[in-house]
Amino acid sequence: MIGEGENAGFAAGARAGLPVVLGFLSIGFAAGVVQRTAGLSVAEVMLMSLVLYAGSAQFAAASMIALASPPAAVVATVFFVNLRHLLLSAALAPYFSRLPWWKNALIGAQLTDETFVVAWNRLQGARDAAPAWMAGLNLSAYASWAVANLAGSLTGSLILDTRALGLDFALPAMFAALLALQIATQESRLRGLAVALAAGAVSVGVALALPGNWNIIFATLAGATLGAALDPWKSAQTSS
Repeated sequence: MIGEGENAGFAAGARAGLPVVLGFLSIGFAAGVVQRTAGLSVAEVMLMSLVLYAGSAQFAAASMIALASPPAAVVATVFFVNLRHLLLSAALAPYFSRLPWWKNALIGAQLTDETFVVAWNRLQGARDAAPAWMAGLNLSAYASWAVANLAGSLTGSLILDTRALGLDFALPAMFAALLALQIATQESRLRGLAVALAAGAVSVGVALALPGNWNIIFATLAGATLGAALDPWKSAQTSS
């Protein structure tokens, strides 16, 4: 199990989620502004943040609502955007196999890309996870996202361009911080740095060559492939 006593408790999980919380406060505020600008009421913004709870999906839904897209199209878009959460939940599921199904469902429902990164980094080498620690991580992120959405929706009419405040940089900055923390805790930091730089180079190159978000897919494939290829080298270094 990850840690003992206080290190596996709710408060420890909340502390581990501090980088996520700081990022969510800014990007969640921007999401609230965008959703309010799209014509949603404060109550609708809060409902979306609490039930949907997915930054990319909420931004996409807000854009489609502003364009008066059919409800079915909005639902389908949100569904496909969030399909990756099935993979994230499946990756963490073995660490919570001893829990009843309804607790696993609650953990999976509150999992995000950001909390997954923190949890995955924490769980490496562990047999299972402390549910209290995971609850602290998830709920701290969930609460900060809801509060930030509320603040953005209440003040949305006063802000015409969130980019002027630098809020559009909050999400990349948060992931950069999480990446740095993850590389710092790796046994082979050189391998982690090589994978990160390679994925970044592929992402920039594809973004300049192809329209849309193909760079994310190609960068993910490149990073995963390189990481898998370097894994035997890591094992050899460790054994020697």
